[in-house]
Amino acid sequence: MKNVTITLDEETARWARVRAAELDTSVSRLVGEMLREKMQAERSYEEAMQRYLSRRPKVLRQPGQSYPARDELHDRPGLR
Repeated sequence: MKNVTITLDEETARWARVRAAELDTSVSRLVGEMLREKMQAERSYEEAMQRYLSRRPKVLRQPGQSYPARDELHDRPGLR
């Protein structure tokens, strides 16, 4: 564990103290958990983006053919 000093405005500090008390934890632990959740969410997003970008492009048409109509691309029979 690493100790870190943060500065909060009074309203935020008051909220953090109340929220920590509601969760029966310390402000330090509350802030640490919030930052960990934020870090994990960003990491998950980056991993998902990398998976998406690593996929091969989908071929929409063969040479000499026209592109499919918008309705064909976005047709979702289950939603109609």
